Amino acid sequence: MLCETRNTFIGPLTLTVSDGAVKTLSYGRVDKGESHGISHSDIELAARVFEELDEYFTGERKTFDLPLAPDGTAFQKAVWEKLREIPYGETRSYGELMGPKSARAAGGACHNNPIIILIPCHRVIGRDGSLTGFACGLEVKKLLLGLERL
Repeated sequence: MLCETRNTFIGPLTLTVSDGAVKTLSYGRVDKGESHGISHSDIELAARVFEELDEYFTGERKTFDLPLAPDGTAFQKAVWEKLREIPYGETRSYGELMGPKSARAAGGACHNNPIIILIPCHRVIGRDGSLTGFACGLEVKKLLLGLERL
């Protein structure tokens, strides 16, 4: 597993890559323990992740083409797949994402999203159009949504 932190447009992001897939992308400096069992392909993938993020932050990239392998329940994974379907520059409410009866559960899955930005939970807003919670904070959510409306 490879764990790496880099400074980005929104601040430090910590990435974990294992077995050729992104496992986590977290805001801030996160102590994930020592990197171990690092393969050449994981090193290349980590470089590619940060390259694609740099392109996203400069407005050159609208989608990501990276192998993701987040750990979660079947429902969480279903929500995270739905999040990946929200187009760049658009938003959805929790109810629109998984249906009105599942809005609260969808919010919980967004809250537990282990791969921010690549699984774009920042594109989910309240039913009334208000900005709602985001692991990186509402200021970062505003930055990301503003960036996508260039």
